[in-house]
Amino acid sequence: MTDGTSTSATDDHVYLTLSEASPEPEGEARWAYGTGFADPLLGVDTALPPGIDGSDLGTYCLMLGDDALILAQRLTEWCTRAPELEEEVALANLGLDLLGQARLLLTRAGQVDGTGRTEDDYAYWRAEHEFRNVRLVETPNGDFAHCVARLLLFATARHALYQRLSGHADPVLAAVAARGVKELAYHREYATAWTLRLGDGTEYSARRMQTALDALWPLLEELFTPHPVELRLGVDPAELREGVLRELGEVIAEARLTVPQAPPLAYVGGRAGRDGVHTEALGPLLAELQVVARAHPGATW
Repeated sequence: MTDGTSTSATDDHVYLTLSEASPEPEGEARWAYGTGFADPLLGVDTALPPGIDGSDLGTYCLMLGDDALILAQRLTEWCTRAPELEEEVALANLGLDLLGQARLLLTRAGQVDGTGRTEDDYAYWRAEHEFRNVRLVETPNGDFAHCVARLLLFATARHALYQRLSGHADPVLAAVAARGVKELAYHREYATAWTLRLGDGTEYSARRMQTALDALWPLLEELFTPHPVELRLGVDPAELREGVLRELGEVIAEARLTVPQAPPLAYVGGRAGRDGVHTEALGPLLAELQVVARAHPGATW
């Protein structure tokens, strides 16, 4: 990544890198959830491990699941709107990967928190203040550079987190994270390639990419700010900050851009997305996401 010779940075078209034959062992799908349809929980013991509080684990799965669900919704909004057909397909596949993560995590939340709620219950029948996603993922799409910058920040941080969670004491969370590491590596690769292309492109494309980074950087710190639930489960995202910022800094420098120096977005009374306090952008997103289920409660298709 730092020597400028990666395939993703030099190919004539980034999507060709994503769609080429997978370097994974035979039988592994390049898109972990989008095309392979292999069950990452096959043979995994779903019983709550001793010493883990089910309420805390359920809340944490909601946090991670909501992050994935909301960003998946944002990515699918690019359908028919992406700059090229290839990018439309690529973004849709990224969204499907995240949706796959969300389904598993929301299902796990209902298994361990004592409510017995399903993934659909959590996705369609919660109000805005009940969602636990970070504010970064709910930001409106803006232009394509904004989409790339948001994906770069999120995928880089989430990849580092999933690497750690792949060894978590809860076997279900560990299995989801281990499978998710593979797809997030491709999400990060896609975002990195486009950051390099736009940043080291024309003066106009570089300005748009820098503007997007400047706008989104204040939302990055929330991904490293530990919530009490995370700490009780032995997960401190603050420990990931240094490595993630170093990696982002390398990408930004190679793209001939500048690491933003903007301060973090302020919390509201000490609360933010993990506590159900969101930006004004989340309400309209949820209205669109939930409209069909709420208009036809109990329907199946």
